Amino acid sequence: MTPFALASASGTLSAFGHDPWWLIIIKAILIFVVLVLLTLFNIWFERRVVGRMQHRPGPNVHGPFGLLQSLADGIKLALKEDIIPTAADKVVFILAPIMSAIPAFLAFAVIPFGPVVTVPGTDIHTPLQLTDLPVAVLFVLAISSIGIYGIVLGGWSSGSTYSLLGGLRSSAQMISYEVAMGLALVAVFLYAGSLSTSQIVTAQTRLWYAIILLPSFVIYVISMVGETNRAPFDLPEAEGELVGGFHTEYSSLKFALFFLAEYINMATVSALATTLFLGGWRAPWPLSLWAGANTGYWPILWFLGKVICFIFVFIWLRGTLPRLRYDQFMKFGWKGLIPVSLVWIVAVAAIRAASLTGVHSRGYLLIGIGVLAVIFLVLFFMGGSAEEAAEERAGTGKEQQPFDAFAGGYPVPPMPGQSLTHREPVTVPPSNTASEEQE
Repeated sequence: MTPFALASASGTLSAFGHDPWWLIIIKAILIFVVLVLLTLFNIWFERRVVGRMQHRPGPNVHGPFGLLQSLADGIKLALKEDIIPTAADKVVFILAPIMSAIPAFLAFAVIPFGPVVTVPGTDIHTPLQLTDLPVAVLFVLAISSIGIYGIVLGGWSSGSTYSLLGGLRSSAQMISYEVAMGLALVAVFLYAGSLSTSQIVTAQTRLWYAIILLPSFVIYVISMVGETNRAPFDLPEAEGELVGGFHTEYSSLKFALFFLAEYINMATVSALATTLFLGGWRAPWPLSLWAGANTGYWPILWFLGKVICFIFVFIWLRGTLPRLRYDQFMKFGWKGLIPVSLVWIVAVAAIRAASLTGVHSRGYLLIGIGVLAVIFLVLFFMGGSAEEAAEERAGTGKEQQPFDAFAGGYPVPPMPGQSLTHREPVTVPPSNTASEEQE
C-alpha cells in the first residue's frame, strides 16, 4: 500500500487534497445523485411505513411497490402553475427556497461514506469522502444554520401574516435546538480529540460513542428531530389556521425546493449521527467479524443502512406521537436539554481529565458525578411543579388586576394573574339609508 493509502486508512487529514479535478467533480455529482434518490426513497418509505401503522397500503400503483410515486409527485410539482403573491418581495421570494436547498447539499461534503478505495480502471487511491477539514463538524453546523435564513426570508417575503408567524416559529425552533445539538457534540470532541469527521470515525474503531456517551446520543437524537421541524416538533405548521407554516404562499418548483431541503436535512442529521455516534461507515457487529467488512465499497452499504434506521425513527415518531404545544417545546429545549447537556459536559470533561492524567481513584469520581446527576434530575422535575404551583397561586390570588382585552383596540388574552373585565356590549344604531343597508 502506498504512503497516501496508508494515510487515508489511518484517517489523517493528509489523505485529502490529492484527487484530480475530474475525480472531485465525479464525487460531487455522485453525492448530489445519491441525495436526490435518497429523498425520493425516503418519501416513499415514509408513506409505506405510516400506511402500515394506519392499516392502509400506501403508494402501490406507480412502479413496482409504488416506488415511482415520489418521482411522479416531483414531476407534478414542477409542472404546476407557479404563483407569486402580489404583496410578495419577488426577488427574496424566489431566492428563499434556493437558500434553504443549497446548504442542505453542501453539508454532505465532509461526510465520510467509506474508507480509502481504488478508483475502478485506475491505480488512484481516494477516500470515499469529498473532503475533510480540521473543523468539519463545525462546518456542518454552520452550513445547516444558513438554511434558517431561507426559512425566515421565505415567510417574510410572502407578504402573509401566517407565513411570517410560521417562519418566526421555525427559526426560533431551529436556533433553540441547535444549541442543544452543539452541546451534545462537545463530549464527542473531548473523547475523539478532533473535530474532523474522518478522525472521529477512526476513533470509534473499538467502541461506538453511542454506548459510552449515551446521554449525548439521546440529546442529539431529540435535538435533530426538533432541528428538522419534524413531528412531534413540526410546530411551524399551524393546523388551527389551516396553513403550512413559512411556505404557505409557495407553489410549484419553489415549494418542491423547501420540501427537498427538509428531507435532505433529515438525511444530513442522520448521517452526522451515524458518523459521530455509530462508528460511521464501519460495519456493526456481527458483520464486523468478517475480515473484508470494512474494506472496499462494502462500507457504503453499512453507512446507508444506519442512515435509513434513523430515517425510520423520524417516520416512527410522526406516526405515533402527537404534536406538542409551542411553549412546552421551547421550555423543553431551553430548560431541559441545554442544562442537562451542560452538566453532562462537565462530567465527561472530569472523567476524561482523570483518565488522561492517570488518576486511579476514578471510581470515586464516577460516584460523585452520579450523585450530582441524581440531585440535578430531582431538582429539574421538582422545579417544574413548583413553578406551575406558583403560577396557579398567582392566578387564584385575591389581588388580581382587572384586564381589558380590548384596551388597545385588538382582542388579546390575559396574562397570568389577570382577570377579564366585563364590558357592556356596544349597540350600533340602525341605518336609515338604502346605501348603508346595502353596505
